[in-house]
Amino acid sequence: MKTSGLSRRVFTFGALAGVSVTAACGNGIGSQGAATIDARVDSTLQEMYRSFPNTRNLADKANGMLVMPLVTEAGFGFGGAYGRGALRVNDVTVDYYSTTQLSGGFQIGGQQYSHVLFFMTEEALTNFRRSPGWAVGGDVEYVISDQGDGLKADSTTTLSPVLAAVFGRAGLLVGATLQGTKYSRIIP
Repeated sequence: MKTSGLSRRVFTFGALAGVSVTAACGNGIGSQGAATIDARVDSTLQEMYRSFPNTRNLADKANGMLVMPLVTEAGFGFGGAYGRGALRVNDVTVDYYSTTQLSGGFQIGGQQYSHVLFFMTEEALTNFRRSPGWAVGGDVEYVISDQGDGLKADSTTTLSPVLAAVFGRAGLLVGATLQGTKYSRIIP
């Protein structure tokens, strides 16, 4: 009889401890993460439209845009990058995403930048949203790659399924690397 009382106490204590540990993990419900990301996305889009006015035309034609307001990248031999952003369809946030990048090769330094992916076809947007993790591939064409570049929009870029604008670079990262970028849906 004493054994069952002890085991109930141990079970009750274990259950309470488990609930408190789970509650401490925080899954984003009630947090300000989404509002923070949305504010950063709005600011990034305003800066992009101000610095590169022709991107507004791309945004108007796009079926959706993935906006990453701040991606931080660093490397010394091996490197990586991370950032969080939002997917906007018709100027409304529909999902939140993180980007993770791994690289290897000769590299040293660090940088931060913003980037926007324009999904120019409904198929490209649907494939992105349905995938558990989407990696940037050869079907992405860069229209802006740095502050010094201008917008390049011609018949080949307007027919591309995904266009990318990378801007607002700060820092220095030099080298030659092989890298892969993955986008994953998150709950901020």
